[in-house]
Amino acid sequence: MLRTLMLCAAASVAIGLAHPTFAQGQFGTAAEAKAMLEKAVAAVKADKTKALDALKGKNIREIKDKNGKALGEEMMTVAKEGKVDEVSYMWPRPGADTTPVQKVSYVTKAGDQVCGVGYYK
Repeated sequence: MLRTLMLCAAASVAIGLAHPTFAQGQFGTAAEAKAMLEKAVAAVKADKTKALDALKGKNIREIKDKNGKALGEEMMTVAKEGKVDEVSYMWPRPGADTTPVQKVSYVTKAGDQVCGVGYYK
């Protein structure tokens, strides 16, 4: 079955899961990412079809970072139901500057879905 990674930006825009303090840092904090992940998992568990439609998830199986690291495969491998793990990789921040910087995504499973929310270090 196709597994999906729900990205932070889609989650916050699509269903308004972001707390008003998310703008505290331009790209959010680790604590905010973890809180958003919990909300995304709850949304998937409550109504998977509705959540996936709202979150506009992406298949991550073939995604690699700017250094060639297979981050999608790593996320699929480490994600476990009831446990949050971290995957670090290099990714450009949104905007004009495409220089990759360190990013960390918290990943977990919600049923047959892999959910992830990241923040920039």
